[in-house]
Amino acid sequence: MLTLIRNLFIIPGFFLLSSSKPTVAIKNSGINLLAAKFPLINYSKKTIFTQEDIADKYKAWNIAASGISNEVFTYAFKGFNCLLQTNKINNTDIITIIDFSKPSNQKRLYILDLATGEILFNTLVAHGRNTGLLYPTNFSNKSSSYESSLGFYVTLNTYTGNNGYSLKLQGCEKGFNDNALQRNIVLHGAAYVNESFIHQNGFLGRSYGCPAVPFELHQQIIDLIKNGSCLFIYNPNTKYVQRSAFINHSLG
Repeated sequence: MLTLIRNLFIIPGFFLLSSSKPTVAIKNSGINLLAAKFPLINYSKKTIFTQEDIADKYKAWNIAASGISNEVFTYAFKGFNCLLQTNKINNTDIITIIDFSKPSNQKRLYILDLATGEILFNTLVAHGRNTGLLYPTNFSNKSSSYESSLGFYVTLNTYTGNNGYSLKLQGCEKGFNDNALQRNIVLHGAAYVNESFIHQNGFLGRSYGCPAVPFELHQQIIDLIKNGSCLFIYNPNTKYVQRSAFINHSLG
């Protein structure tokens, strides 16, 4: 029997995308993503992006020219596959990559259009104050650590709080970022995320653990990625690279 679940047609033994395409900014605020905890469950036998697909896209889209390494690009798509196959993301048009292998004085946040390969945003992003000065080296999943958390997130709903217009993030990797909601780790704008701060100090301002972006761009970025898209924060941290079930998932 053919069954339609959200935007997926499920046939026993097969995994096929429907022809309908979700919008970039999901308008259905009634989806209760906050209530969901995201354990890693059994994958479909068929991945959405194969190793060959990812290699082809990396070359065809000339991703190397943007500064995203092939390794980070591949990891990002592995995690995207996992989230899609376990029905965690609604917005499959885009992916956000934050590359914390780079220093804070470089533009290390990327938002990619997955249909065309266009980089919609490439901008500065802050790491936590206890994660490091110029280079991020320390990461934590604990409250009051003031450190960034690595791994895959699903973007949730927006709200207006102490940092203004902000975006809640659900961490999906147990032990790495699954306390993000409890820690109030959100994406928000900040006045200390700009080129002037870098020129004066040699490094970017730091947050309490949140991925803070330039204040003049934060609303555009949040409105683009909110409500169910994939966000990946990467660093070649040995513990994360060896133990993450997402980036070590086989593509088949």
